Amino acid sequence: MRSKERVKLFIPLLFLSLFFGCASFHPRPISPSETASKFEMRTLQSKKLESFIEKNIYKKEIAWPPASWDFKMLSLAAAYYSPALDVMRAKWGVANAAIITAGGIPNPSIGLFGEHHSSTPGGISPWAWGLSLDIPIETAGKRGYRIKQAKHISLAARLNIAETSWQVWSGVRKSLLDLYAATERGKYLLNQLRAQEEVAKLFEERLTVGESSQFEVTQSRLALDKTRLLLAGNQKKKAEARSALATALGLRAKALNGIQISFGIFNQIPGPIDLKDVRKKALLGRADILAALQEYQASQSALQLEIAKQYPDIHIGPGYEWDQGDNKWSLGFSIELPLFNRNEGPIEEAEARRKESAAKFAALQARILGEIDRALAAYGEVIRKLQVADSLVSAESSHMQAMQARFALGASDRLDLEQAKLELSSAELSRFDALVSAEENLGRLEDAVQQPLIEWENTPGTASSYLQPGEKIKGRRAEK
Repeated sequence: MRSKERVKLFIPLLFLSLFFGCASFHPRPISPSETASKFEMRTLQSKKLESFIEKNIYKKEIAWPPASWDFKMLSLAAAYYSPALDVMRAKWGVANAAIITAGGIPNPSIGLFGEHHSSTPGGISPWAWGLSLDIPIETAGKRGYRIKQAKHISLAARLNIAETSWQVWSGVRKSLLDLYAATERGKYLLNQLRAQEEVAKLFEERLTVGESSQFEVTQSRLALDKTRLLLAGNQKKKAEARSALATALGLRAKALNGIQISFGIFNQIPGPIDLKDVRKKALLGRADILAALQEYQASQSALQLEIAKQYPDIHIGPGYEWDQGDNKWSLGFSIELPLFNRNEGPIEEAEARRKESAAKFAALQARILGEIDRALAAYGEVIRKLQVADSLVSAESSHMQAMQARFALGASDRLDLEQAKLELSSAELSRFDALVSAEENLGRLEDAVQQPLIEWENTPGTASSYLQPGEKIKGRRAEK
């Protein structure tokens, strides 16, 4: 085969190889009605949810559906269904893909050309054909700096999953606490209502025989009406808290119908909290702190990359030409001459971004420490308030027992006994409100640390699991 024929055969084969193995586009349209329908069909009885919970917490088969849903199971259900976590996982996927982009090696380029000779001997073609290659070679480790920068950004995105996971965890706890508070407060209010009804009844009976005043009757009725209004308002809060819990789980409110919920997480309050230990946990374990560190490292790599760009890349250009039966080979070399700028502008920008990233990290630390200090101060106050409420309940309980003994001996009447019951129920309600306040402030303190201060095994959302190669909570796969 002659050289001219080889060139003619090589050119189409070359172009064919350029398009071999290329990715193709596959459309994935989104149907709003189908998406809404899938959301409507979400339940806590899903077999896929069962598998997810068994895998992430129990390590064994469990009775399904469970008789009662505790906080651990509810938080995992939220992790399974959470749309916010789906978004963060997708962003992490984008950041991971950027590592592939950063590691890409520049492609060589090829040029084809033809020349026509105006004067050629007879019998010789006036055309000359040739091709040239341009092979770029990156210098100064630019590719390595790009990869390092992309990896830091990817890890920051991964840590953002942990932060979002904590927010999901915290949202479930808060809405569960609101539901617990409304449920239990309703019981205390009902006891108080019954005691007030009895007191009002006794005052009215005394009024008919002239042993009480109209003012006392009116006051007892006003207190009774106030409690009825509080009870009605509490029912509204309970319904709202149940809907808020469903939202925190990524479900419709109707999905909680017939579901028994356990409030055992609120049966314990931690004792005195070591400020130094809490600060250390926050500064070493908060996902946003760790993510900010990765973003700073990414800015470092970005600056290294811009500094490396001062050094020009090398281009090697081999070529071939078939010129009227003569095979000509050539080898070229080119390099950019840094005469007018040495990448000073981008270097200054990268340096400024590194300073900005460092300032953001310092500001984040200061904000977190301020949050911890405020949360600790508030928590200490509500704990003292809870202790006072405990003392008041103890005193009223002792008073109640004394009144029962006096009533049994005939030394006091039923009104005195019912008023003692009313005072005890009021003290118990105040003590419960103090307990709820303590739980709320404990939640704020845990949010400041982004770690549970009461140890719960396999708590989702802690940043440490996202620093390991195989974190446990993977999230649900897209359901087709």
